Amino acid sequence: MKLAFIVQRYGTEILGGSEYHCRLIAERLAQKHEVEVLTTCARDYITWRNEYPEGTDRVRGVTVRRFANATTRDLDAFNRQSDWIFNNPHTADDEMAWLKAQGPWCPALLDHLTRRHQQFDALIFFTYLYAPTVLGLQIAPGRSILVPTAHDEPAIHLDIYKEMFALPAAVAYNTEVERRFLTTHFPIRAAAEETVGCGVDLPASDARERPVETDDPRHEADTDVRRFDGYQPLPPHITERGAVFRRRHRLHGPFVLYGGRIDPGKGCEELIEYFSSYVADGGDATLALMGVKLMKLPDEPFIRFAGLLSERERLDALEAATIVSVPSPYESLSLLALEAFAVGTPILANARSEVLVEHCIRSNAGLYYADRDEFVEGLNLLLADAPLRAAMGLNGREYVTRNYRWDVILAKYDTLIGAVRSGR
Repeated sequence: MKLAFIVQRYGTEILGGSEYHCRLIAERLAQKHEVEVLTTCARDYITWRNEYPEGTDRVRGVTVRRFANATTRDLDAFNRQSDWIFNNPHTADDEMAWLKAQGPWCPALLDHLTRRHQQFDALIFFTYLYAPTVLGLQIAPGRSILVPTAHDEPAIHLDIYKEMFALPAAVAYNTEVERRFLTTHFPIRAAAEETVGCGVDLPASDARERPVETDDPRHEADTDVRRFDGYQPLPPHITERGAVFRRRHRLHGPFVLYGGRIDPGKGCEELIEYFSSYVADGGDATLALMGVKLMKLPDEPFIRFAGLLSERERLDALEAATIVSVPSPYESLSLLALEAFAVGTPILANARSEVLVEHCIRSNAGLYYADRDEFVEGLNLLLADAPLRAAMGLNGREYVTRNYRWDVILAKYDTLIGAVRSGR
């Protein structure tokens, strides 16, 4: 079958978020179907400036057709407009003006989809928020699948989204939390619905278990670790997981890792504040951040900026980390959490995200915090208890294997695609 993916940005340089999620799904489905991605020329979501060349490209085996945005975004002006529209009575025209100001505003993409949509068996839209989805779903709703990647935030309560969620023929939710929220608040009329998520690879190196980093002889009798079937310490030649990342960034002791967009909206400002309190209380771990830096980082010896890493380097960083921090209060899935679980690294997550709390509870592979004191307490507990980290690591891998295997994920997409195609 021929499938179109519609997403606001697309590229191997874009790691994290719905765009990364979209690329992972598109690449996997391209092994079985004819896949084409329709997207903009933007690389960053702050300005939506056209940086990729317009036209057709091949990215990791997937055909990508890019269209130039008609405008860029003035973020300060948009933030003022958002503050007004979220807090004042307004009209449908006001909401459309807000949607255009938010960007990306790409009439050429929508014109192409209007002319060519009939050549596709299904149209798969990623992310509810942006104009390509809001306006694109109106073109052929009967053959459209929406992957909302939604959470409760001010924008989602605008009337344009109430209308939009009623359109698609099928919906692929990321989690049961997201599904409950959307079906409770919106008139979902889809003929087919699935809680799907995204597949996560278990690294080949994790066929052998993560070591317990302790010299305590009592470890051998620790029931919390031994109750996990199949646990064996790693052989000596692979006891230093993530050694390349540690050497490159001069990380010689325990460290906490964050990966993704480094900006206040993802909880990074609060993460740094809370971690600074941990250090002020005598903590000696380091905080490492990888990804695109969209905020100023303090010039502190306990903070390391690793930059934007390749997928291999990113995996190495996740393996090297003592703990992975997931500080975002807004998540519909959190690939960062799932990838940490997959390599056997426990997480410390923001309790304001219901999705992250559910991951922690269902996996027993992470802790969550509601405030500064709970963050420091959770961090100290995980750093001090190597057997606990090892047990959580095993739980995390089992959770990913049970819920996020690629064969299960792709079968659910095939079900949705089949439902949309049969309803044409």
